[in-house]
Amino acid sequence: MVLKGKDLLSIHDLSCTEVQSILDLAKELKAKQKQGIEHHLLKGKTLGMIFQKASTRTRVSFEVGMWQLGGMGLFLSSKDLQIGRGEPIRDTARVLSRYVDGIMIRTFSHDDVKELAHYATVPVINALTDLLHPCQALTDIFTILEYKGDLRGRKLAYIGDGNNMVNSLMHACAKVGMDIAVATPPEYAPDAGIVADAMADAVKAGSKITLCNDPFEAAADADALYTDVWASMGQETEQKIREKSFAGYQINADIMKVAKSDAIILHCLPAHRGEEITDEAMEGKQSVVFDQAENRLHVQKAIMALLMSDI
Repeated sequence: MVLKGKDLLSIHDLSCTEVQSILDLAKELKAKQKQGIEHHLLKGKTLGMIFQKASTRTRVSFEVGMWQLGGMGLFLSSKDLQIGRGEPIRDTARVLSRYVDGIMIRTFSHDDVKELAHYATVPVINALTDLLHPCQALTDIFTILEYKGDLRGRKLAYIGDGNNMVNSLMHACAKVGMDIAVATPPEYAPDAGIVADAMADAVKAGSKITLCNDPFEAAADADALYTDVWASMGQETEQKIREKSFAGYQINADIMKVAKSDAIILHCLPAHRGEEITDEAMEGKQSVVFDQAENRLHVQKAIMALLMSDI
C-alpha cells in the first residue's frame, strides 16, 4: 500500500486499509510528539496552504504539523493568490506544483478542489469544502478510537445539520465498520449522493447508517454524540430561520441520558454554546472536544506524511 502522490479529496476514495494506515501513523506520530522524539518525515518539503475560508484549527494544525515534520507550510489567502483576480484554478495548480510538494485547500466549492487536484502534479488535500470535511472526520474517528479502544460495532450519533461534516462522518464510519445514526430536520438532510456512497461502503464493512428526524432516536445507546453549528460559514443570513428549524437538535443533559452512560461528546468547533450544545455538555466530564481539536494536528501530520513521503 503506497499513498505517496495521491490526493485526499474524500474519505470515500480511500480503501479501508488506507484509512487504517492514517489512524495507525497518527497514533505513532502523536506518541513521538508527546515524548519529544524528532520525526522529520517531510524534511525540506513545502506545503502550499490555500485559504478562501477563515480558519483557526486548520491553519494552525497544518502549519505547525509541517514544521514538526521538518517541512514548511506556506499560507496563501485569496488575497495572496491571483485566483482572487480571476486566474483559472488550472493555471494556479500547475504553477504551484512547480514550487511546492503538496497543496492544501480550504474553500467553498468542492468542484474547485477537484479541478485543482486534476491539474496539480503534487498531492492535494481537501481541508474543507461546502460538501466535505475529510480531515476533520478522520480526526473524529481517531479520537473515538483513543477513548473506546475500537471502532467496529460502535455507534456514533450525529445531531444537527446535514452538512459537510456529517457527509464525511458517514464516509469515515463506513470505512471502519462503525454505525452512525444521523438526526436532522427533514429539510436539512444530508446529500443524497453522499448517503448512497456511504451506505454502499457500510454494506461492505458490515456497519449501518441510519437517517431520522428524531435526535433521541439517533442518540439511543450511542457511544459518541456529535454536533456542529446550525449555520456554517456562508449561511449567516439564514441564522434566524435555522434557529427555528433546529430547535431541539441540541446535545444537552436530556439527550445524554439516552446514550450510553460512558458516551463521549464531540464537536468540530467553533461551538455556539446555547444553540447546538449546552455549556454544561461542552464543559462536562464526557466532553472530549479539546482532545478532538488537538488531534487535528496528529491526524493531518499522518495524512501529509503518507501523501508526501516514501514511508
